[in-house]
Amino acid sequence: MIYTVTFNPSLDYYVQVNNVKHGVVNRTSGERLSVGGKGINVSLALKELGDETLTLGFVAGFTGKYIREKVAELGLNFDFIDVEGQSRINVKIKGNTETDINGTGAPVTQKDVNKLVRKLKNNLHEGDWLAVCGSVPPTLPTTIYADIFKKLKNIPNINLVIDTNGKLLTETLKYRPFLIKPNIYELCEVFNLSSTPDIEGIFAHARRLQEMGARNVIVSMGSSGAAMVTENSQSIYVRAARGELVNSVGAGDSMVAGFIHEYMKSGNYFSALNYATAAGSACAFTKNIPNRAQIEYVESLML
Repeated sequence: MIYTVTFNPSLDYYVQVNNVKHGVVNRTSGERLSVGGKGINVSLALKELGDETLTLGFVAGFTGKYIREKVAELGLNFDFIDVEGQSRINVKIKGNTETDINGTGAPVTQKDVNKLVRKLKNNLHEGDWLAVCGSVPPTLPTTIYADIFKKLKNIPNINLVIDTNGKLLTETLKYRPFLIKPNIYELCEVFNLSSTPDIEGIFAHARRLQEMGARNVIVSMGSSGAAMVTENSQSIYVRAARGELVNSVGAGDSMVAGFIHEYMKSGNYFSALNYATAAGSACAFTKNIPNRAQIEYVESLML
């Protein structure tokens, strides 16, 4: 079974503004509203691929109510925890460039986190996958993901997948996650790099993350593809397909989902990375989470 956790679900309000001008009233030429949050996106992408998941996390207020309704409408299995406040609204401005304004999120407490841990302990079994993705509200410490994994350590052979940044990520490495997926900017942040390294430098820094505890590391690089170092000492690079960027939101989440799906099927790191990169690209080329046909078409362009 695959479980996804989203501490900070959102409503994502997309607005098309072709030429944003500061200090004046701007008018949209198009707009739409969708549910967001990295773990939720991973579950949506896995559903498109035919995999069943249970998505967990925290929702609050009228925005949380809408998130519940929308997730149910999309056909996901979910078990959210209600907290005080309001789930966040993220504004995604699409024009000549992409500009995101992300909300803070509901104030999740340690008591709320304890409820999540109990749900995980009641559901997780040996061999299950647990993908913990995205940011956390500022009411919680940067050790919170690591704190959760410490409480789950007696459940054997959980395949932990971590997609976050900074100390939220590095604090988890002592628990030997099966996979982490920093993007190139997050990799530079972890190691305080002033410029983007070349591919050999990316491999070298990914291996440093392995030395810190990660079993497998994917570094996503957008249109430049993805690099991976594996626990059996492989260093793999996959080029991304060429295409027109429509929307980058959810591309990394689709990549995580594509990797889990293909690795569960084949157990092969190269084919899983290739499929993951195709899934990320397919998402970037469309407005929504891609379906299987879209991913497989993009994958055919990469061969």
